[in-house]
Amino acid sequence: MAALPPRNAIRNITGDSFFAWDGDVLVVNILGKPAAAKDAIGKPKGTQLKVSVTAAPKDGKATDHMVRFLAPLFGVSVADIEVVFGRESIHKQLRITAPKKMPAVFTQASLL
Repeated sequence: MAALPPRNAIRNITGDSFFAWDGDVLVVNILGKPAAAKDAIGKPKGTQLKVSVTAAPKDGKATDHMVRFLAPLFGVSVADIEVVFGRESIHKQLRITAPKKMPAVFTQASLL
């Protein structure tokens, strides 16, 4: 069994941005806002992307809801999104395998 990289190495892949590519995998740092009025992708806040969801923050249900909300926006199935850390925290990192679409906030950030 291969050893996992140190946890801080996983977190730092995005550097000064809220996202980075690891081959065909999009790595995204999220600042979650559970129990919001509506599901929405917000603006980057430092090295995190603000994502609001209507689900309550109980037992990881808001994170599960977030993954279901984000999957069609990236053109992937729920199974293509891995929560690396933060399942029960507002600070989380997702790995999205081979996204077929990109929300506007990602293309705008690429232009900077």
